[in-house]
Amino acid sequence: MLKTMKNIDSYTHVRGESLFVDDIILRQDALFGLCFDSPCAHGKIKSVDYSKAEALDGVEKIFTYKDVLGENQIGGIIPDEPLWAEDEVHFWGQPIAFIVAESEAIAKKARALITIDIEELPVITTAKEAKEKESFINAPRSFKLGDAASVFSDCDYVYEGETFSNGQEHLYLETQGCYAIPQENGTIKIISSTQGPTQVQKTAAKVLGIPMHKIEVDVIRLGGGFGGKEDQATPWAVMAAVAVQSLNRPVKYILNRHDDLRMTGKRHPYSSFYKIGLTKDLKIKAFEVEFLQNSGAAADLSPAIAERTLFHATNSYFIPNVSSTVFSCKTNLPPNTAFRGFGGPQGMFVIESAIADAADQIGVNRRHIQEANLLAENDEFSYGQIATQVEARNSWFTAKEKFDFDQMEEEVIAFNKANKRFKKGVSLMPIAFGISFTNTQMNHARALIHIYQDGSVGVSTGAVEMGQSVNTKMLQVAESVLGISASKIKLETTNTTRVANTSPSAASSTADLNGKAVEMACNALIDRLTKLASKTLSCEENTIAIHDDFVFVDGKKSSLSWEDLIIQAMAHRVALSENAHYATPKIHFDKTKERGHPFAYHVYGTAITTVTVDCLRGRYEIDAVKIVHDFGKSMNIGIDLGQVEGALAQGIGWMTMEEIAYGADGRLLSNALSTYKVPDVFSGPKTIETIPLETEGHELAIKKSKAVGEPPLMYGIGVYFAIQQAVKEFNPNYKLEFHSPFTPEKVLMGLYQKEG
Repeated sequence: MLKTMKNIDSYTHVRGESLFVDDIILRQDALFGLCFDSPCAHGKIKSVDYSKAEALDGVEKIFTYKDVLGENQIGGIIPDEPLWAEDEVHFWGQPIAFIVAESEAIAKKARALITIDIEELPVITTAKEAKEKESFINAPRSFKLGDAASVFSDCDYVYEGETFSNGQEHLYLETQGCYAIPQENGTIKIISSTQGPTQVQKTAAKVLGIPMHKIEVDVIRLGGGFGGKEDQATPWAVMAAVAVQSLNRPVKYILNRHDDLRMTGKRHPYSSFYKIGLTKDLKIKAFEVEFLQNSGAAADLSPAIAERTLFHATNSYFIPNVSSTVFSCKTNLPPNTAFRGFGGPQGMFVIESAIADAADQIGVNRRHIQEANLLAENDEFSYGQIATQVEARNSWFTAKEKFDFDQMEEEVIAFNKANKRFKKGVSLMPIAFGISFTNTQMNHARALIHIYQDGSVGVSTGAVEMGQSVNTKMLQVAESVLGISASKIKLETTNTTRVANTSPSAASSTADLNGKAVEMACNALIDRLTKLASKTLSCEENTIAIHDDFVFVDGKKSSLSWEDLIIQAMAHRVALSENAHYATPKIHFDKTKERGHPFAYHVYGTAITTVTVDCLRGRYEIDAVKIVHDFGKSMNIGIDLGQVEGALAQGIGWMTMEEIAYGADGRLLSNALSTYKVPDVFSGPKTIETIPLETEGHELAIKKSKAVGEPPLMYGIGVYFAIQQAVKEFNPNYKLEFHSPFTPEKVLMGLYQKEG
């Protein structure tokens, strides 16, 4: 039986005893690294003078592309990103050299002594400008369903518009970092703060020009990732490894906050253009959208993120005629990267904006269009997958009923009639988010289980613990299958030697993939132990069950304890280790046809948001966000509720206050927490209430407990439209604009916008 449990890391977290990369005790001969990066966004390197820095006492060596023995290339999907710049720089903050010194302070002094002469070239900072100049990362992608172009002429209402959603800084508590240590025979161990241990291993081996088995990557846990350490943890670890290869001494590199902000990519900004056609009964008949993704200076994960934007371009609505295209636009910004939602939020914001625009021009409440178009069983997505086990309508109407939406709406109307300075807004935000890596070949995982002679158990998986409590869920799975106390089970660090060829901990798939592998391995062990127990107790195998640390026969506790059973297993030479491999069945996608069944299942839900806007100052408060969420059969509702609330806060930040700003020269202006605002206790909702939707779960979710990491972030989009409604209540002349984040400055301008 599956027992819920508290986060197993909570105790050591609150006591400050949990270990991260920066807590590792260093070898006595350890050195410290620091990156020297580009002071401009685009240009040709004419010369770099390292002489003064190299002469500084305590500087061991300064590494550049000339010191790479393998390939100076870290690009994953597309090989377009050098580890260190060679002849040109393409973004402000691009690594040029790596200083290795006896201390961080010495390395910092050395960096200030380096002089560089760069012939500056034109800078592109926006996706629109990149498209105009035909500056792209790769070819555009398009999904089509029906024939949108020809159907618009048959629509009663047709509207066109433009949206912009800005980037977002990951702002993980633990900055990027690593500690690389030389081992014997030319091998290197890298302790890295990464969501993708195999990616670090593979890239390090390529750059160093050695086989992958010479690189061991170990991950204890991350102090947050949110996608920012899926791909972008790699270069820092590889730099340290290059230095170790040369110097045969350990090298530690922890980025300070300013360096991390400047040199790493963010959530992708998107400029998008839509056309939406509806019938008189508010059915969306056709939808056309063009997404311009600001990819930055190199591909990173942009092509995969662009693909997921297309997958989520219609959110939780069925639209029979869809044409969606995405351009990954190459600019002179740091390469943008994965962020919770992975392109899905940007797609959903556009369809919700199109619906809001249509509703405003038709003169109906936005929710009427939403409700009229919700997905139903066996509807088809624009990429060919048929929707099954659809909970869109169930979550929508359950939310309206459980939270008495009609009464809520009446109270908002009454408040607005009675108040001039303050206005309220209310919105509904449905979500449908696909669960799986959209690159089918990444949907697999392994688990290695050891039962030791005393009955204790070690569990190794490819899952990286980064605050989402995946280790707790892996422990729950092992405990429930093995039938023993959680105290007997240890979750090992994530290590490429124990579990190889892992997919990154991302796509909300980590618990499903690794949990299924743990389940398979534990079941294989239990099968062997059950056979042994039946012989030991002289009974039939089908009468045996193991739980509560004992063997039970026909439901009755026997004298054979778990520990005694393991002693018997050792005596009979029964294998007490198991390696299991799980690959998600049924999923497939043909990129040549842009059709297939890419997702194991979808997660659904609906959020109702109410806000109050101070129409004198432009400030706003989020009164409440009330959610009905599709957890499936949650295996740990406490953890899952925490994930909903954390994702919601991040979504609210993206939609309302987290404004990334770059200058025309490509320099990051929002480069500190004094210029970049994230939600705090005062800016979050006064009330968050989440009700689990009663469903049967899904067989491809671990224990039928659906993924929960990314989907709830999209509930934050509802806050944008609730604020917009309040602004419209105060100023009927306000022309709806869809430019996020909806900061107080933008709200104030909208409140006093004059007609025309």
